[in-house]
This record gives sequence, C-alpha cells and structure tokens, in this order.
Amino acid sequence: MARVFNFSAGPAVLPEDVLQQARDEMLDWHGSGTSVMEMSHRGKEFISIAEQAEADLRELMGIPANYKVLFLQGGASAQFAMVPMNLLRGKTSADYINTGEWSKKAIGEAKKFGKVNLAGSSESSKFTSVPMQNELKLDPNAAYVHYTPNETIGGVEFPYLPATGNVPLIADMSSSILSRPIDVSKFGMIYAGAQKNIGPSGLTVVIVRDDLLGQTVAGTPSMFDYKIHADNGSMYNTPPTYGWYIAGLVFAALKRKGGLKAMAEVNDRKAKKLYNYIDASGGFYKNPVAVNCRSCMNVPFTLKSDALDEPFLKGAKAANLVQLKGHRSVGGMRASIYNAMPEAGIDALITYMQDFAKRNG
Repeated sequence: MARVFNFSAGPAVLPEDVLQQARDEMLDWHGSGTSVMEMSHRGKEFISIAEQAEADLRELMGIPANYKVLFLQGGASAQFAMVPMNLLRGKTSADYINTGEWSKKAIGEAKKFGKVNLAGSSESSKFTSVPMQNELKLDPNAAYVHYTPNETIGGVEFPYLPATGNVPLIADMSSSILSRPIDVSKFGMIYAGAQKNIGPSGLTVVIVRDDLLGQTVAGTPSMFDYKIHADNGSMYNTPPTYGWYIAGLVFAALKRKGGLKAMAEVNDRKAKKLYNYIDASGGFYKNPVAVNCRSCMNVPFTLKSDALDEPFLKGAKAANLVQLKGHRSVGGMRASIYNAMPEAGIDALITYMQDFAKRNG
C-alpha cells in the first residue's frame, strides 16, 4: 500500500528518508550487530549517537554554549510541573500568557507550586488571536514568563517574540520547534515534546540556560530536577534511546536539506497555499484565527455545514488524506503541516477540498 498524507497533530508524519534509514539500520547499526533499541545507553555506540544528535541540534538552532540540552521523558505535560519546580528559584509567582488549551494546562500545573499572574489572555476571543506586547501585564519581579508560541489545537501562533526584560522567557515549542530559525539566547528555557517536528513520542527536548539550574523547590524529586539530568548527560536513568536516535536522524536530515532557514521558506510556502485556498473558497471553508496570528504548523478550518464533516473525512480517507479531524474541544478540521509534510501533501489536500466544494456547494 502506498503511504498516505498524514495530517496528524502528533504523533505526526516523519521524514520518509529518516524512516528508510531507520529501517535499514533496524537489525544492525553500523556493523555493531545490534539494533539501537538493544544497545546499552552507556555503551560507546549509543554515546556516539547521543553526542552527535546533541551536536547537530546545537548547530541547527545555534544554541549557545551556556545552555544545556536535555533529552528527557514525560512529554510537555511533565514540563508543565517541572518548569515551576525548577524555575521559581525562591520566588513566589510567575507570569503566564494564556492563548489556548496547552497554555491552560501549563497554568493549572504551575498553580500547584506558586502564584500565577495572568500576564495576558486571548480567552475572550475564544483563542483566535494572541495578546500583543502592549497588552501584556508583566511583573518585573516574576520568576519567569511562560508562553506557548504555537497552540496546536487552536492553530494560533505568536507573530512576535514577547519582550520580558530581565525576566527569563520560557517557551513550550512542542509544535513549532525546528520550523524556522530562532534566537535561543532570547529565552531562559525552551521545551518541546518530540512527536511533531523532532521524532516519535516518548522523548522531550529541554534547552535551558545554565544559571537557571540547581534551585528547585523543596521536595522536588530527583527525576524532576534539571540539574541532575544535566550533570548526568540526560542519563540519570535509562533515557528513551530509540527516540533519541530517531531525533538524531531528523536533525541530520534537516542539516542536509539546508537547515532551519530553508525549512522556514518551505513551511511558509505550504501554509500560504492552504490559507489562500481557504480564504478564496467563498465561505465554503473558513479559518477562525486572526490573520496575523495564523499558525504555520496547524491549520484548523470549518466547512459551511457541520453535516458535511463526516462525508468530508470519509472522502479524504479514500483520497489517502488522513487525520484531518479537528480536536474534540473545537471540532471542524485541522491540517497539521509540520516539517515532514511535503508540499505534494498540501497540493493533494487542496485538490480534494476543491473537488469536495464543487460537489457539495
């Protein structure tokens, strides 16, 4: 069977060349006689895989030397608790910007460890935009400022980098990491679940500035302490070795394809194609997000009638276009078009959408 175009929000499509390389190395990695899944995480073979993956990620993102790169478990959801545990650093409150479902989850966890100052929210617009810089009510004494640059469920993306002065900026980049160049030095910490632009689920990448380590809240478990993970090279316990390996293959593939600047050009082109068609559909399809806050990674859209949703999904599946159903909390459709989604997938989706609209308009 031919591979389908997979628009899943995560676990998401992976680069085909990466899957082929993993297949070829499945039983015997580089003459070792073993699969990566069977290797000791402390053996020289896996250590070489881990070190190369980190080096490639540092190169791709331009990560400064005074930042640690951690390969952890627990997903972004574990980070919602680990961030306040590690970064309150003796202070009692932190600033959070609420722009959707994942921001709300992060806020809920942070409230268990300290006071949350809601520095900005777009809830009144049903999360179809983000608060602009001049709308933020930032506390200069906050331990940190947390935000979600791209909300996977609502398809809302920040069009700017929040300015937070001397207060560390913390970003949940699960659905936007590696999609374009960023200045890592502007952040105190970046974290991301791997299952969208990095690799398979089960791995979480944390990029954290050295000076923010080692001041956890009382009672923090060792497994939730960034410094312990940093001091042990992300191997305090057995890490998700195969996910780390696949992430390394993805990083190497991105380098071969021109890095994050080249990736941004492709991503912008893909998103523009899809949004342009939606906007030109005469109202048959609609995207609810403010134009200046539209996500390049997650494109939600509705049809002119909810009654058409199931026929649309059934026809899409027959056309080898899968995982287009929107999140249960918002309904409609959602096309997640991460790095590994080829432009051919966008073209195929638009062709199907055009045909469906003609037949049902």
